[in-house]
Amino acid sequence: MRRGRTATAIGSAAGGSTAGVRALGAGIGLCISCALAQAPAPAGATSRLAAYQTDPGAKTVRGSSSAGVAGPRLTPGTYLDTISAGERKFYRVELDATANAYVSAVLAPPAGGEVGATDGIRVSLRSPDGAECSDSNDITFGGTTPLPTADYSTRRIGTGRECQEAGEYLYSVEWIGPGGGSGGGSGAEDWTVELKYMTEPGLRSGTAEPTAPASWHAHSPDDVTGDPRRVTGGSGFNDAGTIGHGVWQDTLHPGETRFYRVPLDWGQRLFLDAEFGGPTAPKPSAVRDGLRVTAFNTARGFVRDSVTPYRGRPAKVSFNTVRAAFANRTSDQDGTSAMRFSGWYYVRVTLDRQVSRALPVTLRAEIEGEPGKPPAYDGDPLAEGFGVTEEDREAALPGRADDDDARETLLTAVGYTGIGLGSLLLLGLLGWTARARLGRGRRRGRHASPAPTRESRAH
Repeated sequence: MRRGRTATAIGSAAGGSTAGVRALGAGIGLCISCALAQAPAPAGATSRLAAYQTDPGAKTVRGSSSAGVAGPRLTPGTYLDTISAGERKFYRVELDATANAYVSAVLAPPAGGEVGATDGIRVSLRSPDGAECSDSNDITFGGTTPLPTADYSTRRIGTGRECQEAGEYLYSVEWIGPGGGSGGGSGAEDWTVELKYMTEPGLRSGTAEPTAPASWHAHSPDDVTGDPRRVTGGSGFNDAGTIGHGVWQDTLHPGETRFYRVPLDWGQRLFLDAEFGGPTAPKPSAVRDGLRVTAFNTARGFVRDSVTPYRGRPAKVSFNTVRAAFANRTSDQDGTSAMRFSGWYYVRVTLDRQVSRALPVTLRAEIEGEPGKPPAYDGDPLAEGFGVTEEDREAALPGRADDDDARETLLTAVGYTGIGLGSLLLLGLLGWTARARLGRGRRRGRHASPAPTRESRAH
């Protein structure tokens, strides 16, 4: 039908019809308007808060409400459930006697929802005989801005540790805090929980486990210079924007959280400065938890975070990690223990909802250290989601990360193609008009009547 209508309009115009010319002109205008509508909006043009983007391949499950009632069995993969204030849910996890296991939970409140600083969830993993495999982790918001937050429970293979046997383990997710705001209400209902179960191969038989965790060393990545490259952070782990060594720029709106991912290989560490605002920023009253930067590891385990107030002036949050090392898992410091993998690490950046305006954020990232030798795994860590490939490194290079958002790239192509098509049609219309006028002049010349006499003009 669209082709028929277009052909009719052009055909009518070719016949010298004024209506046809108008129809063609309107069609070109519509084409150009559509092309402009498809083209990407300028950076920071939208202020809506995006909901957490779940893994499109995740399976939906319903956890049991009792430890004594068999809940769904989880195998390595990603799952979706919901949780409400006051609930506790249980799941079964089948473990062997050789692999390290990580079962994480992401609590994703609805965008713009109400939360309290102590609201959140507690995750726990227990062996068949009831032993706690790792410390129970409380995952709270730490403020009144709703944001996706995450952590994991682990079963680590090691001499003298609990939970070394194969069997069916019990994983639980429990609501903690008053639920749904600092006022003590219970407004949290059916909030999304994304569960992810990952296994990391153990070491080959006879291999001594490294025992020297990495040490801390802090500095600011001031030597990372250059023009900022535009990056769009994601709503969570699944659509995180890709960054690497360099300077990156995004825009955050009040109450917004964005995620970025960066590849860290063995022996590498991350130094990050997040610089907010500009010299023309207004001066509202101070927002205590104005700017927050948090890091998570490959298995979505909490690494560390840093918070600074916002007082209406440019502000900076500095952040760093230790080197990624297999031996870090033996440390009793959370920030060191979590840096136990080679793989994608995630940076969560949040602008408090009480800040009065959108702010530009510049991420100055330094990846320090050359890729080191991997441990003697008894298996393929890449197949389980751990490790860094050459493709990962290339994806984080400046100029490559800009193409990470396939949708934005597609819309750009569609927009410019549409504009180009509209321009060609407009040029064609101008050319056709000239030819049509010339044709009418020639037709009048071939069939011209004798010039009217003075008398006939008087009539």
